Amino acid sequence: MSSHEESTDMSAHSQFSFAWHSRASVVSSGVPAKLNIRRAAHAALHAWGKGHDYAETLVERHAQRHQLSSADRHLLHAILFGVLRHRRVLDHWISKLRHGKLDPEARDLLRIGLYQILLLQIADHAAVNETVEAGKANIRGLVNAVLRRAIDSKKRLLEGVDDLPLPEKYSHPDWLFKRWRKHFGAESAQEIMEGNQMPPPTYARYNPLSGKPIPEFPAVDGTPGFYLVEGSLPSELLRDGVVYIQDPATRHAVEMLAPLPGETILDACAAPGGKAAMIAAAMNNEGSLVATDSNEKRLPRLQENLQRLHITCAEVSQHDWLERAPTEWHGKFDAILLDVPCSNSGVLRRRIDARWRLHPTDLQKLPEMQARILANAVPCLRDGGRLVYSTCSIEPEENGMLVKAFADLHSLSVLREKQILPTLEISDGAYCALLQKKAPWDPLSEC
Repeated sequence: MSSHEESTDMSAHSQFSFAWHSRASVVSSGVPAKLNIRRAAHAALHAWGKGHDYAETLVERHAQRHQLSSADRHLLHAILFGVLRHRRVLDHWISKLRHGKLDPEARDLLRIGLYQILLLQIADHAAVNETVEAGKANIRGLVNAVLRRAIDSKKRLLEGVDDLPLPEKYSHPDWLFKRWRKHFGAESAQEIMEGNQMPPPTYARYNPLSGKPIPEFPAVDGTPGFYLVEGSLPSELLRDGVVYIQDPATRHAVEMLAPLPGETILDACAAPGGKAAMIAAAMNNEGSLVATDSNEKRLPRLQENLQRLHITCAEVSQHDWLERAPTEWHGKFDAILLDVPCSNSGVLRRRIDARWRLHPTDLQKLPEMQARILANAVPCLRDGGRLVYSTCSIEPEENGMLVKAFADLHSLSVLREKQILPTLEISDGAYCALLQKKAPWDPLSEC
């Protein structure tokens, strides 16, 4: 289960430059008279604040409901994701422009307006008029006054950001910055936060099973088979299974697993299928790959992706790894990839809203679930088999600390581990560890 895959950030214009001399380009509003995109953004932001759905899902829902054009969908995405990405800075500006209490509806509308005026650089009149119109009659006067005050105070507001505490400047929770500073040092913690404020590049992995020529994209240095996609997505290459949208961080777990042709391999948390496709390519479609996921609703997409990527050695199955594996799977697999659900703290530049949903208590609960998944997967290894545990997290509780404690308790050998910080490579953050099941002791081997 990966957040590195098929997660392109459409809000390229929401880049937040703290040098202030190179802010985002202007986005044309492109708003048809029949629909106020700011009103749609306001509704989506309200729903997100209530915990009803993820930001990406809300964009898709509004885009389909209103049959938005590509330009309007892009603007909706840019506004919603930009407000979530810069929420603390926006609230700081609101505090400078408006004294006194604000109800959630007015605050969200001001966030939307200030983001457009100060960061997205939409024309002032369009940003103010459309945003004011999106509000109810009883708050329009307030919103109009604050946004026009912001226009008059642009230079002062932008320059004042450099004096803010780092987690406020980079719009992260204080507790998350403090733990990163503790584990990785102050400089790395700042780099992680700054990187999370930048829309991520879009990468494509070439699929050798397609039999088609390698696409003419810029290659990613030191990462064979991965290419930078600039501009629009290569729809024809995606349709024909020549490439798959995937971050280079995904390769580490598969390379550590080192699949071989003819092996029997399990990808236990496989949807949407990016790592499973890499495994099948390494196997040259020879052998058996079982790709499972706990959510039955994700299986059709998993199956479709594997078929489109020319994979013939895989079978798709539903299984919740919080439960015991079927008896027929015990001792069956030469190798297992276990890409477990996690905090997503290594992919916060893609999962914009995850930083606000994550809480310190999650880093107590998640390792319990991850250890349970591990405990149910290990019996499926044959003696001497290998398992790669991986996450898109950079938190020790979910990674090295968990792996060491689990290996000691279950007589596993930790052969290798790797922590990738999003600051140290041109990729997302990730973790992977190679564990091996010890073969039963044979007393005759000592003779």
